[in-house]
Amino acid sequence: MYNSTSGAYKGPHKMMLGSTPPPVTITKVFDAWSKSGSRACPSAHTDDEMIENENQSLRDRVADLEKKVHEQTDEIMCLRSTLADVLRRINTIEGARDTRKKSSSRTNHQPEHPFIASFPSSVVNSHSGGRATPTKEGVRLRHHHSDSARDVSKRASSYVPGRSPSATQISRRSAHYQSTSSLYSDGHSSSSVSPAPSPSPTHAQAQASHHPVHHARHTPSPSPFASPARPQQLGALNKRWASTSDFATPSHTARAHSPTPTNSQLSRRPNSGSLHNLNNLRSSTSQLNLTRHGAREAQYNPDEGVVKMYLRGRPLNLYVPTPMREIYNPSGPTAQPPAKLKLEWVYGYRGRDCRNNVYQLPTGEIVYFVAAVVVLYNVEDQMQRHYLGHTDDIKCLAVHPNKLLIATGQTAGHDRRDARPHIRVWDSVSLNTLHVIGISDIERSVACLAFSKADGGSLLVAVDEAPDHNMSVWDWSRGERGYKLLETKCAADQVLAVDFSPVDRNTIITCGKNHISFWNYESGMLAKRMGIFENRERPKYVTSISFTDTGNVISGDSNGNLLIWQRGGNTVCKMVRGAHEGPVFSILVQKDGAIITGGKDGRIIEWDRDLERTGNVIEVPEQYGAPRVVTSGRGTQLVVGTTRNCVLGGTFTFPLRPVMQGHTEELWALAPHPSQQQFLTAGYDRTCYLWDTMAHTIVWSKDIGEHAQSAAFSNNGEIVIIGTTSGRWFVMDSETREMYSQHQDGNEPIQVLRFSPSGQYLAVGSRDNNIYVYQVSEDCRKYTRIGRCQGHSSFVTHLDWSADSQFLQSNSGDYELLFWNAGLCRQIVQTSQMRDVEWASNTCTLNFSTLGIWPEGADGTDINTCAKANQSSLLATGDDFGKVKVFAFPACNQKARCYEYGGHSSHVTAVGYLHDDSRLISTGGRDTAIMQWVVSAASSPSSSSSHR
Repeated sequence: MYNSTSGAYKGPHKMMLGSTPPPVTITKVFDAWSKSGSRACPSAHTDDEMIENENQSLRDRVADLEKKVHEQTDEIMCLRSTLADVLRRINTIEGARDTRKKSSSRTNHQPEHPFIASFPSSVVNSHSGGRATPTKEGVRLRHHHSDSARDVSKRASSYVPGRSPSATQISRRSAHYQSTSSLYSDGHSSSSVSPAPSPSPTHAQAQASHHPVHHARHTPSPSPFASPARPQQLGALNKRWASTSDFATPSHTARAHSPTPTNSQLSRRPNSGSLHNLNNLRSSTSQLNLTRHGAREAQYNPDEGVVKMYLRGRPLNLYVPTPMREIYNPSGPTAQPPAKLKLEWVYGYRGRDCRNNVYQLPTGEIVYFVAAVVVLYNVEDQMQRHYLGHTDDIKCLAVHPNKLLIATGQTAGHDRRDARPHIRVWDSVSLNTLHVIGISDIERSVACLAFSKADGGSLLVAVDEAPDHNMSVWDWSRGERGYKLLETKCAADQVLAVDFSPVDRNTIITCGKNHISFWNYESGMLAKRMGIFENRERPKYVTSISFTDTGNVISGDSNGNLLIWQRGGNTVCKMVRGAHEGPVFSILVQKDGAIITGGKDGRIIEWDRDLERTGNVIEVPEQYGAPRVVTSGRGTQLVVGTTRNCVLGGTFTFPLRPVMQGHTEELWALAPHPSQQQFLTAGYDRTCYLWDTMAHTIVWSKDIGEHAQSAAFSNNGEIVIIGTTSGRWFVMDSETREMYSQHQDGNEPIQVLRFSPSGQYLAVGSRDNNIYVYQVSEDCRKYTRIGRCQGHSSFVTHLDWSADSQFLQSNSGDYELLFWNAGLCRQIVQTSQMRDVEWASNTCTLNFSTLGIWPEGADGTDINTCAKANQSSLLATGDDFGKVKVFAFPACNQKARCYEYGGHSSHVTAVGYLHDDSRLISTGGRDTAIMQWVVSAASSPSSSSSHR
């Protein structure tokens, strides 16, 4: 990079499509010109002034040429990224076309009866083994009774990769680029295109998926992944993508990665840069993750038709329906789930406590993260892609100087073995993981990280959130796990940001509480110098840092001041007091030298290169929060991430508009609309949102002034009920948001709200152990209490209505299953009388139909929510470990098979199907993320052999 002060280049030049000879510096040109001039004109000393003018003119011309070279380098980088995006789009179109062709020739086999579906003789061929055996007919599914495996099933990944496909299979499937895999896919990616809003959406479940099927089995400890064999030849389509090897970093090859980091060696990808590696993802991995579950061995009494299960040592009697009493076996075969999920859209962004985590890529995609998902969002095309390689909260993000590689760091998860903090370096085009770094070196969480700039991004620096706040420098491209060059204690207090100097190759800057530090890396050692404020006010926090085009450091602090630190030193050369009223959260230095800052005062201010105000100011609306990060978009556009978890876009001329919005506090309430492609969410941020699943936008939002706990739509969809943590619940118009009335039932949170199928009653389950039943009238605008169901010894967690609206079933916090006569508000003591009752819904996690969803050793609180599909035999659950699982309904046998999906980093508080079962919605608790999954038919075992 050129330094206008010294007139020299610092660091090597790297063109995007090849290397160029070392640049000719201004100094060398000037010296050569001066020497030749002095030999030709011995008397030149008499014309010093003329020579000086000529010298200055020459410097200006060379500097102008160098500026043009830089501009052309940027253009080449953009063209390269655009070409990668074009190739990805072509693959997307071809993959969708091929999928439609295959799905048209496939039939979707559904069980004829929901209970008999649990016993298909064609699914299970043997009960003796514990592994899936590939056969000519497909993958044979067997039960696994290992105690150690059951223990692992609670928290560990159950993914085991299959063998690599043959070359002909790769050629045949090479058009399938888009990955629809769950967290356990090698690609760790998903992508989706949002259509325009439509009153009659496409039924996604009618489209059969065409992925390889491998049965996963639990093992006591993670096993090494087998390296796929390299194909001997590639099809014609693969050869077309051979040019994309230019997109890969020359020093390393795309590598596969495990769903959860372990100490075992990661499997290598074939040594090729072509996009056939992307197609290998689909053929070498399996969407089907048949995890085995089961509570403590259930005991079945066929004489009484009752099965007894245990949760934390407490017995629970479940009555078997009469048609199944003679054939039921709790350890019998279980059905494969008839459908699977693909992550389509993620609502939300993490800006409340993270910094520098929004960037615009040259392809037009905005990259950011929420929960354990990195989102690549193309706003113009309304398309999202998702990197799903992480297993817990992502805390930081850095983009490589080539704008194609991305590094993300996560925190430690529930399981210290399978969700350890680490850094993943991955390709933003293919979504392939290239390196997994720091698995055994990072103690708590990756607080911040950055790629080096002056040397083309060969180094990566990361700071741990552990008490010592250790800083480590990595040669990230050396080996699959990278190579740690050094590690040192960074500071005694919190570190908020770290960055490499773009001019001085070995300079690193860190800042945080009570410090800004200047590090120099030489000969394997780091020399540290603390920033000296001299007689200036020392801030409590240095909140942000950046670099000017001359290499000076510019910092913002909690006092609202901006300081410029002399390049190569640790002293302040200029200070702007009161740049913002409060902390300066973000500093952006643009290519033309202009500086843009964002602060807690909600203002975005533009400055010239001398830190003089230009007069351009943006006031961010209060409902969006303060600007946490400001980054450059396309042209003059700015992309802004805010403290209220919003991503905004706009310019100093045109107002900011929301690109993505989300909840800011714990999320609990979810209510799918009964007839439209919409759903409502609410949480502890006191805000309700109505979302459109087709347009992926917010229809409306409303501040209810209280923490929301539950929600429900009336059967006609015109009224929505919101339950709060204070025992109050509101009746609101779902279109105008007009509040019709409010009611009070106790002083404890309203845990669940449920309308009867007839629409005549409303059941209100409270944390005060009671269920309140109301008569509904006047188009669901008037509610009259009938009575109160008393009998639970703990708080009510779930409840369901019978199909005839006469009975209720409910669960409580101490694992009870009780039944009620809703009209009389009386408990039905003879529970055997309820064995053949048909239920309109199945949200109770403890009943006969959900016996198989409980893992062995579950404490009764591990599974937070479940929901049965409205028109199909499908059951979805959400648990404390951030997993969404899909079972065949009823899941009345132990060790029920399921598909398991990750993405949430907190407890999943609610799941729900849309009215036509085309999509499933899941909400995370503290991760505040809302995930929208497309439901598609699962491949039958008999046809799985064609997809291996």
